[in-house]
Amino acid sequence: MAKTKEDIEFQKIISLANTEYRTVNYVSGPLLFVQGVSDVSYGEMVKISVGDGYRNGQVLECSEDYVVIQVFEGTQGIDVDKTSVHFQAEVAKIDASVDILGRVLNGRGEPIDGGAPIQAEKRLEITGAPINPYARAKPADFIQTGISAIDGLNTLVRGQKLPIFSGAGLPANELTAQIIRQAKVKSGEEFGIIFAAMGITHREASFFRQNFEESGALERVAFFLNLANDPTIERIITPRCALTVAEYLAFEHDMHILVILTDMTNYCEALREISTAREEVPGRRGYPGYMYTDLATIYERAGRLKGKKGSITQLVILTMPDDDITHPIPDLTGYITEGQIVLGRHLHRRGINPPIDVLPCLSRLMNLGIGEGKTREDHRNVADQLYASYAHGRDLRRLVSIIGEEALSEQDRKYLKFSDDFESSYLSQGNEDRDIEGTLGLSWELFSMLPKSELKRVKEDYIEKYGNFEAVGEEPVAEEPKAEEPKAEESPGVSEDSVSTKAESDSAPSSAEASDGKEATPDKPDEEEETEDK
Repeated sequence: MAKTKEDIEFQKIISLANTEYRTVNYVSGPLLFVQGVSDVSYGEMVKISVGDGYRNGQVLECSEDYVVIQVFEGTQGIDVDKTSVHFQAEVAKIDASVDILGRVLNGRGEPIDGGAPIQAEKRLEITGAPINPYARAKPADFIQTGISAIDGLNTLVRGQKLPIFSGAGLPANELTAQIIRQAKVKSGEEFGIIFAAMGITHREASFFRQNFEESGALERVAFFLNLANDPTIERIITPRCALTVAEYLAFEHDMHILVILTDMTNYCEALREISTAREEVPGRRGYPGYMYTDLATIYERAGRLKGKKGSITQLVILTMPDDDITHPIPDLTGYITEGQIVLGRHLHRRGINPPIDVLPCLSRLMNLGIGEGKTREDHRNVADQLYASYAHGRDLRRLVSIIGEEALSEQDRKYLKFSDDFESSYLSQGNEDRDIEGTLGLSWELFSMLPKSELKRVKEDYIEKYGNFEAVGEEPVAEEPKAEEPKAEESPGVSEDSVSTKAESDSAPSSAEASDGKEATPDKPDEEEETEDK
């Protein structure tokens, strides 16, 4: 009886699983090179037998002459003469379950918190299933982070991918922990957080774990932890394991999942290290030429699907080397993602916490998640006016350093004070958890510092509904002075009648000079008395 194609493939799998290869040629960094292997697939998992036990690996490259294996636990102590390799005939997978929330796992998805093993509901490939672009639903609705600079000016929308560009020494970890504590959806639907930390130190890991445990946030967080001293190669699969669990919870259990990845700079450094070990031709600044494609396979796993209630939203934190936003990592990330949040070192030096520099920030999908029924109807106008007023205040601050504050007009001084108060009260909020109503209310308090006529980006209806200008003595722009009964209090200086009287007195000498030059003198005291009476 002739064998079918399925029988032949099954026999290959059995043969590979039972075959022990002792043809390890050499070791280079985290890579193992094996000769004389056939019928091996890219991404296939490998069990490596060494003198002190077993290690896990994955096929990174296969050709007719050799197979390249990346070893998750590192290659230190491997003797090529005493090492054997078993191919598992399956790709990298992770156990997915709702019970994974509240657990701490290593970069490969194995529990490290001392708890019971995770009872898998499904075992899924970490590469994920490619999403048909036609099946994607438009990102919509609002995720509240409790941080005014994000909620009010760069709103995070369900299904969006939004990076946070930080720098060395800036409080990106504190901002991340605050977002994890405070993030929620206003609709009250099921919400969970997948947090993947790559290449962080023991001190940073302790900070996150202690922060989550004290605040109670760990109950809704799955914490994937890859430390700086863990194998570099493990860093490559950590975000993929996290996103696979996120896809399962979002599209199988209809949950809204926020995935936070930090630090993507460490991930890209791992890519460069592996590329160097493979002796590949380097690209810009030594990073592999395929780094853009590799990052896209991670970032593009965010989104919503038609017919599914759940969503995956990504917040990606990365450290810009030398605060250079044109560096390949932030540069390529900006091409793929939908905006950016930038932390400013000049704000951090002035004690602003969190030091979010809102002027270079952007959320391209903000309009899809704000407005009536989502946040509030005045949200877009308020954000535009805040940007315009703060930008004008920042320009004046630079001007003051040249000409001094005394040279500014009264209105310019109001803008200058507005920018100072905006930074000290709106941006700098510490650990305060502000809802969107509190953020918008604070915005209107700041607007009351400016003349009502300067709110050119806000509709008059919103000014009447939410503004508080009458309370601070601001005259309405729409009202015009009545000709029959001018009010003296409408102008802080001289009344209209006194101005007209002064104009007459100023014109009197000229008419007198035209005739005789003597009639203007006796009339002057009477005009002054009339002005004083009024």
